[in-house]
Amino acid sequence: MKNILLVTVAVASIGFTACKKKDFADSYADPGKISTSTVDKQFAGTLVSRMWTNTDKGNHGYVVPQYWNYFVILRTTLLHYTQAVGWENSDNQYVPGSASISDNWKDYYYFLAQYRELEKIYSKLPAIEQADNRIYMIAAAIFLYDQTQKMVDLHGDIPFSEAGKLSTNGGNYSASLAKYDDAASIYTTMLDSLKGFADELNSIVVPAYIQKKFNTQDLINLGDIKLWKKYCNSLRLRILTRASGASAFSSRASSEIATILSTPAKYPVVTANSENIKVTVFDLSSDITAKSFKDGLEGDAGRASNTAGKVMIDHMKANGDPRLRAMYQPGDSAKGVYTGVDPVGDRSAQDAAINRDSKIALYNRSTVSRNQYFPGILINAAEVSFLAAEYYLKTANLSAAKTAYETGIRQSVEYYYWIRTLSNDASSGPLTPTNATEVNAYIASTGVNWDLALTTADKLTLIATQKWIHYSVVQPHESWAELRRLDAPALSFEVDNASNIIKQPPVRWFYPSSENIYNKTNYDVVSSKDNLTTRIFWDVK
Repeated sequence: MKNILLVTVAVASIGFTACKKKDFADSYADPGKISTSTVDKQFAGTLVSRMWTNTDKGNHGYVVPQYWNYFVILRTTLLHYTQAVGWENSDNQYVPGSASISDNWKDYYYFLAQYRELEKIYSKLPAIEQADNRIYMIAAAIFLYDQTQKMVDLHGDIPFSEAGKLSTNGGNYSASLAKYDDAASIYTTMLDSLKGFADELNSIVVPAYIQKKFNTQDLINLGDIKLWKKYCNSLRLRILTRASGASAFSSRASSEIATILSTPAKYPVVTANSENIKVTVFDLSSDITAKSFKDGLEGDAGRASNTAGKVMIDHMKANGDPRLRAMYQPGDSAKGVYTGVDPVGDRSAQDAAINRDSKIALYNRSTVSRNQYFPGILINAAEVSFLAAEYYLKTANLSAAKTAYETGIRQSVEYYYWIRTLSNDASSGPLTPTNATEVNAYIASTGVNWDLALTTADKLTLIATQKWIHYSVVQPHESWAELRRLDAPALSFEVDNASNIIKQPPVRWFYPSSENIYNKTNYDVVSSKDNLTTRIFWDVK
C-alpha cells in the first residue's frame, strides 16, 4: 500500500452535534463529494479525523482515549518510557514496534490531508467569504499545530510544509512526494503562525451566520472564541518552553513567554479547570466516547497498562498525595495497600506481582479506564501553571514561581477529582472527597515543599515531578517530551543487554519503513538521523 502521506485523498465531511457513525459516513466517506463540501463541514471533518477511531476509513483516534492508541501504540512505548505504568521487563523492550510507528504516522498524515483539503476549499472562496470564514482556518491550524508538535517530538524532522497535498496537486503522485522539514523550522513556523493568530483573535469579527455554524462544528471549544484565544496562547507557552533550551530559541522563548504571562488581557492562557481545552463526551450513543479506553488500558493478563509504577506510587504515598485514591486503587488482594511495580526488579517477581498476586495498584477504573465520559484532554490549567512556574524560576522570580507551582498542584488535584465526577462507572467504589487541609498538608510535605528545595535545580525537579504525576497516562506525549528535555525526575530502567539496538529507552522514534520505499529520495536526506539515539533539537541537557 502506498504511504498514506502521499496518496490519501481528503474527503468531505458533514456538520453535526452528536453525530452517529452512519450519518457522518454518508458524506464523509465519499471522495466524489469533495466538490460539494464547504469550509465548515471540512473543518469538522478535519477535527474528527484525529479525535476518534473510524474503522470505515482505517484511521484511529488520538484525542478522546481509544483502544488502538493505548493498547497498540502507547502500551509498550511512551507509557513505559515515562514509567506512567508498571510492567514486566522483557528482551528488546525499548524498541518501538513497527505497528506503533506506522499506525501513528499513517493516521497523522490522514489528518494532515484533511487539513490540506480544508485549505484547498478555503482558497477557492471569494475574498469576502474567506474573511467571513477566517475563524475556521485559525482554529483548524491551532489544533493542527498541537498535533504536529507531538509528531515532531517523536521523530524530529518530518514531512510537513508540502505533505498531504495529493488532492491539492490534482492527483499528481510525483509532485506530492513530500520533503522532510527540519524540526526546528517546523517549530518556528508554528510559533510565528500562533503569534499572528493570537493577535488576530483579539480583533476578529465573526459574522452571526458563521458563528451559528461554528458553534456546532467546533467540537473542541463549542464556538467559544475566548477559549480559542486561551488554547492558542497556552499552546504557544508549551511550544516556547519545550524549545527554550535550544540556543536558537532561548531569547525568543524568554521574550515571548514574558509577554504572554505579563499581559493576560491581550494573551490569555488557561488558568482554571473550567477553561481546560478538551473534547467533551456528551452522548454515549455518538462516536465521541471513551468506551474503548477500558480495553486499551486494561488489556488482558500480561498485557495490561493500568498497573502502577513503583516510583510514582511511592512518591504519592510518602507525601500524602490527595490524588492517590482518585488516580489509583489498591490491587484486589492488597488489603488497601498501594504498591507499584519495581522497574528494575527481578522479572519473575514482576510477573508474579502483576499476573498472579493481585497486589499491585491499578489506575482507578472508575476515574480512568472505565470512565466512558473521559474527555479528550488537549491543554489544562495545571499544565499551564507548571510551565509558568518553570519560567518564573528561570528568571529568579521565586515568589511567582512558588505561587504558580502550588497553584498547579491544587489544580491537578481538582482536575482528577473532577474527572471522576464525569464517570458512569462505580466499580471502584465511592471516592472520598479531598479538602483544603489535606491539599495544604501535601504541599507542605517533605518531598513537595518548595521552601525545602534549596537550589534552582532542586526546585526545577519539584516542578518536573509534579508535571510527571499530573500527566500520568492521560498525556503521555507531553510527559515523555518533558522527561527528555528536563532529565527530571530521574528514572531508572533495567539495562536490556539482550538488545543489539538499544539498551535503555530511546530519545526518538524510527521513521516507518514505508518511507524508505515510497518516499525514498526525501527519506535519504534524513536517513542518518533515523535511529533511536539522535536527540530532538530541544533535548540539550
